[in-house]
Amino acid sequence: MRISIDTRLDYTLPGPVDVLLQIEAAMIPEQNVLHAHIDLPRSRHFARVPGQSGIGDRIWLRIAEPLSVRYQATVEVNRLIADVSGLAATPPHMLPGETVDYLMASRYCLADTFQDFVESEFAGTAGGARIAAIRDWIAHTLRYEPGSSDAMTTAIDTFHSHRGVCRDYAHLMIALARASTVPARFASVYGLGVEPQDFHAVAEVFLDGAWHMVDATGMADPESIAKIGVGRDAADAAFLTSFGKVELQEQAVEVRKA
Repeated sequence: MRISIDTRLDYTLPGPVDVLLQIEAAMIPEQNVLHAHIDLPRSRHFARVPGQSGIGDRIWLRIAEPLSVRYQATVEVNRLIADVSGLAATPPHMLPGETVDYLMASRYCLADTFQDFVESEFAGTAGGARIAAIRDWIAHTLRYEPGSSDAMTTAIDTFHSHRGVCRDYAHLMIALARASTVPARFASVYGLGVEPQDFHAVAEVFLDGAWHMVDATGMADPESIAKIGVGRDAADAAFLTSFGKVELQEQAVEVRKA
């Protein structure tokens, strides 16, 4: 499937600031970036650096004027799709080294806290069947509610409040998967069908020797998702991280079928 992406960001700054951007669709085998263009403000410094796990690029900017960014792209998604419920888990001692970090607790996904819960709530399931059960439990238990969480909300907070946005659904999915000894990571994406349209977040789980997308919100299908970057949680894959004060003026994301 081909999707078209149009993203605009506008921020004001009180003075010079360092900014790390990650908003471009990653150039990886599962998706082909057919066209891409990014407009950036004049900067005192510009550099591209690899994203987490080598997926996508981050852009360092040192700027002293308003941050106005426009990114446009057409992406053809060629991702192999599998029904996760039928996939086997890899025993921990057989996991590839690059997946091990994604078994561990992280800032927003304190997986250790949920070990007793997953063994009780999802008893009798394992591997992909466990992941499918967790996905369905989150979908039925949580209420999608814009504005119900903030940048400090963790998977534990979401578990108790039963509400959140896509990032919160992804964090809880990741935490429960890791508590079940399945490597899981956060993916920042553009998703067709996401409402309201914005940057989207899904989980990826490592099953049967490969990474598979899981969107507990149910809004986007893997065949219509363009991946931007990945990380242990949202802190590793934020579309914008500022090292200094910035103030949002406008943000718009449009994803449509090309």
